[in-house]
Amino acid sequence: MSKVVVLKTDPKTVLKDYYELMERSGFEKLVSKKQDILLKLNLSWSLYYPACSTEPWQLEGVVKYLIDKGYDPKKIYPVENKTVVTDVWKGAKGNKWLPILKKYGLKFYPLTEEKWKKYKPKHKLSAIPKLYPEGHLIPEIMKGKSIIHFPTVKTHGHTKMTGSLKNAFGGLITERRHHSHKMIHEVLVDLLKIQKEIHPVIFTVMDGTVCGDGAGPRTMEPRIKDYILASDDPVAIDAVSAKMMGFEPLKIKFIRLANDQKLGVGNFKNIKIIGEDISKVNFRFRTKKSLVVFFDQVLRTKYPVLESLLFHTPLFKMCIFASSFYHDYFWYPVVGKKKIKK
Repeated sequence: MSKVVVLKTDPKTVLKDYYELMERSGFEKLVSKKQDILLKLNLSWSLYYPACSTEPWQLEGVVKYLIDKGYDPKKIYPVENKTVVTDVWKGAKGNKWLPILKKYGLKFYPLTEEKWKKYKPKHKLSAIPKLYPEGHLIPEIMKGKSIIHFPTVKTHGHTKMTGSLKNAFGGLITERRHHSHKMIHEVLVDLLKIQKEIHPVIFTVMDGTVCGDGAGPRTMEPRIKDYILASDDPVAIDAVSAKMMGFEPLKIKFIRLANDQKLGVGNFKNIKIIGEDISKVNFRFRTKKSLVVFFDQVLRTKYPVLESLLFHTPLFKMCIFASSFYHDYFWYPVVGKKKIKK
């Protein structure tokens, strides 16, 4: 039976609580100090917005635990990638990751600066070969290392909710990954199969201190819930997060597919919860679609001619500009900052 640790926390004790979270998850027994460890951060916005990207206290809580336990800083590799609308260095600065990494003697490894090579999976994949017939590239730095994912508890317009499985999306597909949106659920399951081939251990630490409700992954309503989660089953922790948000896990396609293919446990009834009693927890979140997600889905599903024109020609730069302008120069200063102050 898969296990997920769920603890309550507050701002005064959050670092100590992350230490307890790692202890109760049995991390030391899972990952040897001889192993290299990837810290797969989550950058959804170059600007800081609550619940959007890996939280600084989430990162520090885990890194402090690793260093205190004697894990070698030289064997710890914090990584993240860019998208067509984010800048990895700007995001690492804006989300306060860099001072934390410096404090504990860790070097940041942007995947934009790493070598990517074609990868031939052992598992049969259902979506990636169709989307990338020329071959699928993954970063060389990802191979052979255990991985800790750093998602947050939040909704997502493309996948209902996002968590551990979606966090691999940014690490194992280039910045062209927006073309995967047409088969996003199948892609996430394909990536989980690849993860199981290249990572000795897949571990997830999920922050739910401030959760994201509504039009995720960026233009959300921040909700203070003060939960933190951890598990070595990425499907199970996504299922638990979904359940806490008020969704039926097996009705979320990528969780159901992963569960049916025995890649992890997606049935909440078959997951052992350690820590808090969450049987009655229901945040009653509702996933909405931002303007950018809405038009992305409409164009890709209903207007294939326009999709080819807008997403596969130089005109795509106009779409990138429109998204960046809307998010960074309109929504964030006009709407987002007011929500942050609350």
